[in-house]
Amino acid sequence: MADKCHLCLLGLIFLSSLLTGFSEVDHVFISSGKDVRLPCNNALPGCKSTTWLYNRFSYSAAVELFAGGRKKTDTERHERLSLESDCSLNIKSVTKEDCGLYICRQWTVNGQQQGTDARVYLHVLHVSSSEISAGRSVTLFCQLYSYPRVSCDNLIRSEGIDLFWVNQAGVKLTNSDSRYQISFSSDRCIFILTTTILNEDEIREWRCEVTHRDQVQTSTTNTVKISDQTKRVTALTPAETSTQVIVIVIVVGVSVALLLPALILWLIHNKRADVRRATDDSVEQTDDLTYIIYCAQ
Repeated sequence: MADKCHLCLLGLIFLSSLLTGFSEVDHVFISSGKDVRLPCNNALPGCKSTTWLYNRFSYSAAVELFAGGRKKTDTERHERLSLESDCSLNIKSVTKEDCGLYICRQWTVNGQQQGTDARVYLHVLHVSSSEISAGRSVTLFCQLYSYPRVSCDNLIRSEGIDLFWVNQAGVKLTNSDSRYQISFSSDRCIFILTTTILNEDEIREWRCEVTHRDQVQTSTTNTVKISDQTKRVTALTPAETSTQVIVIVIVVGVSVALLLPALILWLIHNKRADVRRATDDSVEQTDDLTYIIYCAQ
């Protein structure tokens, strides 16, 4: 029990330092799948003294990503990590598992820590959806991966972070519009938007935005294009359209290739028949003429 209380206390101290700003934490927001740069504001020239640490949970041990400016290759995501010339940390193709606290620490040649840590907290926005078809409802999920096991209402919103859906005109969606149903799960920090795709909809666009102190930090757009095919069956993608055109061309080409020889053979056959008929007629006329000559003698 004492150990659990100790862990809880450490977690509260950690989160309090983040939220009160005593640890000078920089908040960085990014959508999943994109590349992100995490600044190291205390870096010394050359990066040989730079160590990057990662800590997703306040009660877990930090993991070394870079030490002495060199990348650690024993981590699962080491191929997506790199350092810039100013010692900032680059992460390619960010995933929701990348969220957490990143610490940039400087060391002297004597093995002593130089100055204070530069702390960056990475928040990752991830959007997913259910299957989309005309005349049916679609559910869009927008989740902010941030402080693990921490309620959005109690902590994230106290930092001035907000999460919401907007339409293609940039208007914030609420439950006042009967077409939309919006729900929020505070413990998972997820906004759920449910709406119906109507037949008259040609293009519908919804965007999930994250703001920090009323400034948009990142957003992810979900666009739905409705075609005539969609209204009858399912959405028809450009790739599928190109495939259908190619199939039609192939079918027509094969048909022509098969019919053309048959047409040529038919024409040759008819031509030969005409020649034979003309020859027969000529022979008949010559016989008649010869017969008449013999009668004259």
